[in-house]
Amino acid sequence: MENIIRFAVSLPEKLLESFDKLIAEKNSPSRSEAIRDLIRAHLVEQEWTEENKEVVGTITIVYDHDTRELLDKLMDFQHHHNDIIVSSTHIHLDNHNCLEVIIVKGKGKDIKDMADKLISIRGVKHGKLTTTSTGKKL
Repeated sequence: MENIIRFAVSLPEKLLESFDKLIAEKNSPSRSEAIRDLIRAHLVEQEWTEENKEVVGTITIVYDHDTRELLDKLMDFQHHHNDIIVSSTHIHLDNHNCLEVIIVKGKGKDIKDMADKLISIRGVKHGKLTTTSTGKKL
């Protein structure tokens, strides 16, 4: 088990009140855990700025499967990026719309570039890259 180190944090009263309200809304068990979560979130954000750091994430897209040649474009795109794409899952939302979640792993810049290109394909109605960490440094 890791050693736990205690340290003091001084905050203005209003900021602490706002923080405690956030903790309650998020059902965080304690101030300490909430602070740990904030630190981890910042470290993950930092990982994505480092050029050669391996990171992971998901790209979620919603698209109209009736758009001409879109399915072929999406499939070709994923095959051409098999060095970054780990897996994908596809569900039918209704008669016309599909949702696809693509799990990615690689260098942050490469993933961001690929996600931007994928999301901009005609027929993709909405897309979002969600970034996270491999967890090795957390």
